[in-house]
Amino acid sequence: MLTIGELASYAGVTVRAVRHYHAKGLLPEPERDRHGYRRYDAAAAVELIRIRTLAEAGVPLARVRELLRAGEEEFAAALADIDRRLRAEIRRQQRHRARIARLAAGDGLALPPEVVGYLDRLRALGVDDHIVQAERDGWILLAAHSPGRVPEWMARKREQLDDPDFVGFFRNLGQALTRSADDPRLEELADELAACLTRLTGERDEGYVDDLDVEPQFVRLMDALAFDAVPPARRLIELLRRRGWTGWSRLERVDPPSWSPAGSAVEEPLQLSGDETGVLLDEPVPGARDVHRADDPGQAR
Repeated sequence: MLTIGELASYAGVTVRAVRHYHAKGLLPEPERDRHGYRRYDAAAAVELIRIRTLAEAGVPLARVRELLRAGEEEFAAALADIDRRLRAEIRRQQRHRARIARLAAGDGLALPPEVVGYLDRLRALGVDDHIVQAERDGWILLAAHSPGRVPEWMARKREQLDDPDFVGFFRNLGQALTRSADDPRLEELADELAACLTRLTGERDEGYVDDLDVEPQFVRLMDALAFDAVPPARRLIELLRRRGWTGWSRLERVDPPSWSPAGSAVEEPLQLSGDETGVLLDEPVPGARDVHRADDPGQAR
């Protein structure tokens, strides 16, 4: 025979829980012995384990009472129903875990699922984290600005990521953005990037890389965000401009800078509409020269 403490220990519950089950009429309360102690047999231990198992599965105590009094068939059917409910709850919790994981990665917070999938594919292709971060931040703005156009843009992105040349462009771009502004390797990478852009547009059309159709002011906002995230991009865009390309959020062809009589390139400085702190203004800085839309530095998006 068992004391209440021994019963609780064997069944994996507290003494308080045993007394609670007595009060609810779930577990019969035995008679006290001549010393005034309750004594429990093995059947009581088995019953207590059944009660604990059902309660831990989330079955209300009132329903537990009914099940303990049910016949074998009814009890088996009830257990099958509980199992189905638990499996559904597990699936729901797994979906929550997936959402939390996306939040932790910073992608699912304000992005449609197709954009999250696009970013995941960039990572799987080995695209540098600098590029993925810039892409993610830009798509947060784009999805908020023009949510109805996201499926259209994503269709083009999927096409581009099926193109080995375009993936190569992303990878070269990632290498360039890990360099310092005075790294001589930047010149070589700029050559490779410009050649890749020329090849891509020659095989298709310029719309293949310049597929972002939004107003210039919004492009400048996206560019400012990208330059804050990856500062080496400013220097890279200067180098690409010498090679006939400009843009970050929007890529486009431009006339390369003119050549001086001595044969050295006369480079026009990259300018963004804004004050010296980089805050965008509605109008260009007074006296600033027109630089052939060099305020649209960008990556194909």
